[in-house]
Amino acid sequence: MRKDLKIAISGRSGCGNTTVSKMVADSLGLRFINFTFRSLAGERSLDLNEMLFLASNDDSIDREVDSRQVSLAREGGGCVLGSRLAIWMLEEADLKVYLYATAEVRAKRIISREGGDIYEVAAFTEQRDRQDHGRYLRIYNIDTDIYDFADLIIDTDNRTPREITDLIAEKAREKEIRK
Repeated sequence: MRKDLKIAISGRSGCGNTTVSKMVADSLGLRFINFTFRSLAGERSLDLNEMLFLASNDDSIDREVDSRQVSLAREGGGCVLGSRLAIWMLEEADLKVYLYATAEVRAKRIISREGGDIYEVAAFTEQRDRQDHGRYLRIYNIDTDIYDFADLIIDTDNRTPREITDLIAEKAREKEIRK
């Protein structure tokens, strides 16, 4: 496997972006990059909700998160960049993967990770999806509902992180052979 291979993995919250991106990076011996609103919130001693509120009124926050993660991905060598916009922002990625899951499955995964009430988490996640979609359209003219250009689209509802990782690694190997 090429050590300069760049893989971009995107999907909405609860689709498995972070888990799968880390596992793919480990599996293929690549750097894992996942700089998110949550990362920036931690740097600024804010919680995620506070950061999301700030971002809803200040486009520079999105631009900072997105430019930092792309900059990290371009620092040299291979990587797996996992983020909401990775497949759109890292244009030179050798493999672009979009992860999909139903709203119900996503909410259950978020609860298993962070706790909470299913109805509150589902409502918050739906609201966040709408806000993210609107911001990405406004800031970058990116419609995150259009991801059919991805090299690989995976429905993660009934797959384990290991199964998803294996699918991505196999696709990376196929692309490697064709180069």
